[in-house]
Amino acid sequence: MIDGQVDLDRMFHALSDRSRRGMIDRLGRGPASVTELAAPLSVALPTVLKHLQVLESSGLVFSEKSGRVRTYHLQQDALAAVERWVEQRKTRWTTAFGRLDQLLADEPETLPE
Repeated sequence: MIDGQVDLDRMFHALSDRSRRGMIDRLGRGPASVTELAAPLSVALPTVLKHLQVLESSGLVFSEKSGRVRTYHLQQDALAAVERWVEQRKTRWTTAFGRLDQLLADEPETLPE
C-alpha cells in the first residue's frame, strides 16, 4: 500500500468516530486545550487523550505544549487529501450516471401491452 493510501486510511479512521469529529468541529473554531475538548464529552480524560492521539497520528491536528497546558490545532489543509479522494469518485460516478442517463434516453420507449 502506498503512503497516500495509508494516510487516507488513518484520516478516515480518525473521522469514523463521532467524538473525534466533534473535536474536529470544535477545533474549527480555533485552538483548544485538552480540557476544553473534553468538556462536552461524557468520557474519561484518558479516553479523550486516546482520541486526540488518533487525530494527531492521522495528521488532522497537531498540538503544542506550553507549561502544563497542551493545546490542539487543526492542521491547515489536512482534509485536502480526503476532499481530493471524494471529488475523484464523485467525478467518476457523475460520468457513469451521465452515460446511463444517455443510454436510457436513447432506448426506444416500449409500452406494456
